[in-house]
Parts: sequence; structure tokens; C-alpha cells
Amino acid sequence: MVLPQSLCVLERTAELSLDAFGSLDGPGPFTGAPAPGLGPPYPGDRPEYGAAFAAALAEERRLITALRDAILPGPGASVDLPSVRIAVRYLPAGEAALLGGDWYELTPLPDGRIFLGVGDTSGHGAAAVARMAQLRPALLGLAMTGASPESLLVWLNTLVLTRFPETTATVVCGYLDVARLRFTWAQAGHPAPILVRRGGARRIGAPEGVILGAVPDPRYRVRCTALEPGDLLLMFTDGLVERRTRDIGAGMGLAVKAARAVAGQPDLDAGLDMLIDALGGPNPEDDACLLALQVVDCAERGEPARYAA
Repeated sequence: MVLPQSLCVLERTAELSLDAFGSLDGPGPFTGAPAPGLGPPYPGDRPEYGAAFAAALAEERRLITALRDAILPGPGASVDLPSVRIAVRYLPAGEAALLGGDWYELTPLPDGRIFLGVGDTSGHGAAAVARMAQLRPALLGLAMTGASPESLLVWLNTLVLTRFPETTATVVCGYLDVARLRFTWAQAGHPAPILVRRGGARRIGAPEGVILGAVPDPRYRVRCTALEPGDLLLMFTDGLVERRTRDIGAGMGLAVKAARAVAGQPDLDAGLDMLIDALGGPNPEDDACLLALQVVDCAERGEPARYAA
């Protein structure tokens, strides 16, 4: 369990680091020396500044890693049900300071459905992880009401605007009806899932939905995707496909192509490893989450073939 005071310590560490040493992403003492007579001394000129900065970074890395481990333990998670298999991967960035707010959710609900989702909070470092650690359980708590996915995103958008006014986030989430093989979902500025069916793969057309934290009265729409035996559904954050040296469109194309091979693997976890390798491995500059849902083929269950209407 992540205690509220842990989040406060993490956020305060980020604030202190930026107050004392400037922004790591923008103008400041660590992106270029200030003009003569302006701003604090450049760290290279004062050993005590360099030592304090190194200590602050080390503490931030420790807190980020500890919080990440508490929220998303282990390299992934999996669920095997009679009709579906679900596996998840969290891929950390190469540098602790570049860890972002990527997350996944995979939770059975009291009514028998499964709530699935992946999301990404803006920014990197302690502040982004702290925001993610609050938004993810907030969304899960809202999902326990059983409300429609578009309502969940409207409420979450209100939370972002009122509680985290300088934050934006993307989400794709929904309910899997295991008995009827239907996935009812919505998205907020997030990459659409990839569907693999009978050897072909494509991105599903996304319902309308704007990024969280952008406007006070957003409009979200819901899509119901009927799944068939043998189908593979992939949900992911953009860190999986985007690279500094590769256009995100090219990365999406590679992901669609590699997804076909995953569907043919008897071991879903091994298939995800193949997909990640085909995309160039973990992104050194951004973390990523990948959630895969595979409908068990009727032949594996010894049942006659049937398809969702």
C-alpha cells in the first residue's frame, strides 16, 4: 500500500530539487550557465552545489523507484481465465529521472467484469510519478461504481483540473464482459488499441475523447468492441512505439506488424517479449506500459466455434 505521506515526501523532494537547482527540462543552472552576475553560481564552480545536487538526485531516484515498485510491482502481471488470458508489461526508462507517469490497471469487479486500462501522466521524474500514484487509484475507485467509461473520464478530468491544474494525462480504459466477450471502452487523447484477428492486425477506430486536463467540459464517447475466439487486443502507452530517432507513425506501423506474430504464440508472455524486441526494446528515454488480452480459442477449450454478435 502506498501511504499518503509517501506521496507528500516524493512531491516535496521534487519541489526542493527544482527550487534549489532549477528545472531539468528548461532554462536554469543545469541546462546552461547563467549570464555573469545573474542567478546562483553554476554547480561546476562550487563543489558544495554539485554535492548537494547529486545527493538530491540520489534521494529522488530512491523515492521514485520505491513508489514505482509499490504501485506496479514486478515486471508485469497476468491473469488466466477459462475464456481469456491477460498479461501486462511495465517497461521503465533507462534513467530514473526520465521515469514518467505510465501505468496499467487490471482488476476484477464485483459484478464479474474486469476493469482494464493504461494511461500516461505528463512529465517525468518525481512529480509525474506522484500524480500517477493518485490518478490511477482514483480511476479504479470510480470504476467500482460501474458507471460508463465516458462518465469515468469526465469525473477524472474534473479531478485533474481541480487538483492538478498544471497536469495533463491520457487514458484508455473500459470493462471486459468475460461471459459475452465484449470490451466497452473510452479514451482521453490516448493511442487506440491494436486488434489482431485471423492473422490480420489493425488499430481500432477510437471514440471521441480529448486529453485529460485540457478543457473543463470535454466530450467522451464509448465504443463496444465484440471479441472473437483467438482475438488479441493490445493496449499500450506511447513510450512503447515512440523514439527520438523514429516517427511515432512508423513505430505504430511496426507495432501492428509485430502484433500478428504475438497472436500466434502459445505463451502470451513470451509473445509480449517478442513484440517489445521487435520495437527495439525498452525506450531509454521514456517508460511504457503494455496490456494484452487474448481470447482463448474454442478448440483449446474443447467447445464448438461461436462468435460474438
